[in-house]
Amino acid sequence: MQKNIICETASDLLDLIYPRLCAGCRTTLVKQEEHICTRCLYMLPKTNFHEDRDNPMEQLFWGRVPVEAAAALYYFERGSKCRRILHHIKYRGRKELARYLGFIYGIELAGCRLFSEADLLLPVPLHHLRERKRGFNQSEWFAGGLASGMGKELAADVLVRFEGTGTQTSKSRLQRWENVENCFRVDKPEKVTGRHVILVDDVVTTGATLEACASALLESTGVRISILTIAYA
Repeated sequence: MQKNIICETASDLLDLIYPRLCAGCRTTLVKQEEHICTRCLYMLPKTNFHEDRDNPMEQLFWGRVPVEAAAALYYFERGSKCRRILHHIKYRGRKELARYLGFIYGIELAGCRLFSEADLLLPVPLHHLRERKRGFNQSEWFAGGLASGMGKELAADVLVRFEGTGTQTSKSRLQRWENVENCFRVDKPEKVTGRHVILVDDVVTTGATLEACASALLESTGVRISILTIAYA
C-alpha cells in the first residue's frame, strides 16, 4: 500500500515537472488518458472502412493487386490533428503512440470478420539505414499494437526492404511506384505460404508502397492479403 502511494506521488511529481500532453491538441492529459485526450479521440475523423466493403481504400487497389480487405483508422488531412499525431510518431520518436493507436484499433477489428480471420500481421519494412537513423519503424509499432488488440501473430522478419529510396512525399503516383518497384522481398516464404496476411503501414496515399509489398508476397503460393493503416489520405 505504502509502495503504491510512493509510486503515485512520484508519478504526480513527474507530471508536474514534465506534463503529459495530448499529441492532438497539446492539452494536459488526466490520469486515465494515454497519449491522446478523450476529446481528441472522439473528434478524430474515423473512416469506419472496416464496416464497408468496396470502400475507397479497397478501390485504390482494384486492378493493381488482389486485396481481401483494406481499412484505415483515420482520414488524413493537411493541418489536421491526425497529421499532427503522425508527425509526433515519425519525427518526434513517439513510437508508443503508434502502438497505442494500433491497440485501440485492434480491439475494434477483433470483432470484424474481414480481419479477424487473418493469420498474421506484416509491417511494411523501412530500409535498415533509415530505421537506424529514426531509431524505430513506426509501422512495426502500429502493427504490434494491432497484434495485441486482435490477438494475432506479428511477423516483422518476413518482408525485407533491400533498396533505399527517397521520400515519397512530393512524387506523383507513377513516380512513387517507380521509386519502390522491386524494393521488397520475402525472406521467409514458409511463414506466408497458404496464409491470410495483413500488411500494415502508417499512411496510404497512392498505395504504391503497399502494392510493391503485396506483389512480393504474391510470389508465394496461396497468399491472401489484407491491408491496415493508421490513416488514409
